Amino acid sequence: MQVAKVESEKVTNTVGTFCSYDTLWKKRKNLSGRQVAKVEPEKVPDTVGTFCIYNPFINLNQLKYSKVKAAVYRGKEEILVEEVGMPSLDEGEILLEIEACNVCGTDLRTYRHGDKKITPPRILGHEFCGRVVESRSSATDIKVGDRVLMYIVLSCGECRYCKAGRENLCQNRTTMSYHLDGAFAPYMKVPAKAIRRKQLFKVNEDMPSEYLSLAEPLGCVINAHGRGRLEVGLKDKVAIIGAGPIGVMHGLVSRFQGAQQVDIYDVMQTRLEKAAQFDIDNVVKVDKENGHLERALELTEGLGYDVVIVAVSVAQAQADALEIAGKAGRVEFFGGLPKTNPFATLNTNHLHYKELRISGSYSEKMSDFQAATALVQKKNFPSDKIVTHTLSLDRITEAFTLMESGEALKVSIKPNL
Repeated sequence: MQVAKVESEKVTNTVGTFCSYDTLWKKRKNLSGRQVAKVEPEKVPDTVGTFCIYNPFINLNQLKYSKVKAAVYRGKEEILVEEVGMPSLDEGEILLEIEACNVCGTDLRTYRHGDKKITPPRILGHEFCGRVVESRSSATDIKVGDRVLMYIVLSCGECRYCKAGRENLCQNRTTMSYHLDGAFAPYMKVPAKAIRRKQLFKVNEDMPSEYLSLAEPLGCVINAHGRGRLEVGLKDKVAIIGAGPIGVMHGLVSRFQGAQQVDIYDVMQTRLEKAAQFDIDNVVKVDKENGHLERALELTEGLGYDVVIVAVSVAQAQADALEIAGKAGRVEFFGGLPKTNPFATLNTNHLHYKELRISGSYSEKMSDFQAATALVQKKNFPSDKIVTHTLSLDRITEAFTLMESGEALKVSIKPNL
């Protein structure tokens, strides 16, 4: 954004204030409480008749410069905090100031292994909470000043999957931070398509932004428990392989659904120690050589689990899930394997003789995200135990290291720290 100095007689009580201006804001009157002043031609070249916006609540240093700092993915093991252009809006779009963007395991995998769906340079980050600072849309009741979460899947609405209510599987989907710039930046623009489809949701003011940002991964977890996949019931014993934030949230949702017993398995003691802070019955350190089976049989009276959820991207964990599932068990593969080696060796006799049911889940539907948005705003949801670290944008690679080591469960990036 460019900047013009406003003379004291132009805007009442704003002596010496700087205001941002943009030729697209011509002749707008009041914009959600912002005052408006006309900029004289001699003050700013080539802006005859342009109006500028004065907002005393916006950090003047952010408005003063046309570039901002963002974490830009440039390829495998290369994410740089560098200057990028301030997003400019087209008709129908909205600009968010990002309050927090949490690090997803997908961000970490993209950083370590790359992702063919992402064409660098790209600003990553899709678990975010923001505030509307500019709107060029008349298709929504969302207004400047509103605090919002966003459902990040942009589906076509026309393919067979969209028409069946499974927009997460859209044949033509695009996604924030994959195909469009995400939220590891101070500002992010919301596409007009998302606004027309009501994909922004207002949230309350009294909850930390890093807690609200858990709605996106929680929606994915809720999707995994839907459509008759797992059918967690009151007498069910549930095993979760993987004690990361996704595994913990699977444990919480299973408990909300009435599971009698919830156990979490992992190879990392640091993660298990964090998982033990939640409503989990048993946290089990996995012996890489002997796997999960022996301890699983002990904890289930030799019968195996009714539900097994694989919440890690590890082929052996998928194989072990079939071993520890009991007869008529339900098994969910939540985490995808690395694209470079997406194969697992499974004993399919378990499917046959135990009549197992295996399902997968991918992303989330908007209804899942709405349910998650409501859940994270409840005071009894333990967001404070899930988000363990908050860092500034320039420490983003440190965030990846903290999550890989198990020292952190979920790390939140605050672009304006």
